[in-house]
Amino acid sequence: MRVALYEPEIAVNVGAVLRLCACLGAAVDLVEPMGFEWDDRRVRRVAMDYIDHVKVARHAGFDAFRAAVGPRRLVLLSTGAARALYDFSFAVDDVLLFGKESAGVPPAVADASDARVRIPMRPQLRSLNVATSATLALGEALRQTAAAPE
Repeated sequence: MRVALYEPEIAVNVGAVLRLCACLGAAVDLVEPMGFEWDDRRVRRVAMDYIDHVKVARHAGFDAFRAAVGPRRLVLLSTGAARALYDFSFAVDDVLLFGKESAGVPPAVADASDARVRIPMRPQLRSLNVATSATLALGEALRQTAAAPE
């Protein structure tokens, strides 16, 4: 299982996702450009020493990312998706894609995704933090596929 962040803008969110994926055994893909320098101390401060326990791949753009992940299914988490993630059947080699904090993903990236799912939430609220969303989605995907660490 992989978690991909499309053009992430906030270093602490990336750090939190790196720590999450280190703990749960998922790889991380970062689709550039990012809204901060990779060596930003905030990433390491949030990820702490967990950053040494997660496989991270950086990609020059969406096309490079898509080529690198190959035939794996790309599952976009989107507030506009019709299907709830709890009604979706995840596979062990899925890539969970999350958009940038301010704007999600552009239509071309959404169209290139193999599936779109949303995290159900109260309608009067806009969205969850990307790291929180990654936690919920990765947890559900690992639960469904029996791939969570023991």
